[in-house]
Amino acid sequence: MAKKKKEEKNKLDPRITDIAKRLERIRKEKGYTSYENFAIEHNISRMQYWRMEKGTNFTFESLLKILDAHKISLKEFFKDFKN
Repeated sequence: MAKKKKEEKNKLDPRITDIAKRLERIRKEKGYTSYENFAIEHNISRMQYWRMEKGTNFTFESLLKILDAHKISLKEFFKDFKN
């Protein structure tokens, strides 16, 4: 019973998962095959960026920094999201 509750607690909100997947897709569309190269080139902590693509560490400040690096507005980033 305790294991099930822990799994539910650790399960990511699907909206966070969608944002993480979108960040990875945008990075790859821009020609960055490695998250590390993207992070280094844009002066973002490699671990911080990796966590964001995995959906485990989201702050608005970090998201804005990544969107600025891609030259993407919040409106453009979230335009296809339904929730």
